Amino acid sequence: MDLTVTTLEGKDAGKVSLSDAIFGLEPREDIIARVVRWQLAKRQQGTHQTKTRGEVSRTGSKMYKQKGTGRARHHSARAPQFRGGGKAHGPVARSHAHDLPKKLRALGLRHALSSKLKSEDVIIVDSLVAADAKTKSLIGAFAGLGLTNALIIGGAELDNNFKLAAQNIPNVDVLPVQGINVYDILRRGKLVLSKDAVEALEERFK
Repeated sequence: MDLTVTTLEGKDAGKVSLSDAIFGLEPREDIIARVVRWQLAKRQQGTHQTKTRGEVSRTGSKMYKQKGTGRARHHSARAPQFRGGGKAHGPVARSHAHDLPKKLRALGLRHALSSKLKSEDVIIVDSLVAADAKTKSLIGAFAGLGLTNALIIGGAELDNNFKLAAQNIPNVDVLPVQGINVYDILRRGKLVLSKDAVEALEERFK
């Protein structure tokens, strides 16, 4: 399918042909959801941990004698029922990551791209190059394109001026094509691809 290419100034820059194998799929929400769950699980820190009765700093001696007090039989004050004791069955430091087949991850990315194109939220720009690192001028260019919430994907190397100018704009993320991922595509309203990014994606899924 053909899509119109524009410049950052909003001028027509011809057309580009998009591969149906990448942008023309019927989006499957179950595949996209599995990839998003895999991404979010992988980024969890998993550093939350409580101390067990074997780790708290309290005496391990018997609290009081076994018989004659009329009270329940207890031994160590480290037991979970006592204030200052260990936590029973608390969280431990671990990795939340789980495996997901590489082919399914690639398929999820293609379905996410197809979903954006189906909802007409994909914009192809000729190049992502800024004359200077001025955020104000870039905001004006984005306003002309109607971009208030967008993920912008450039080629393998990002223009440094463009990257610096865009990093202070709220709700706008800029990534090289190798950093494109399902979660960031879905969390932003518009997907802006440079011609270099389109070529790199088609080469990747050839």
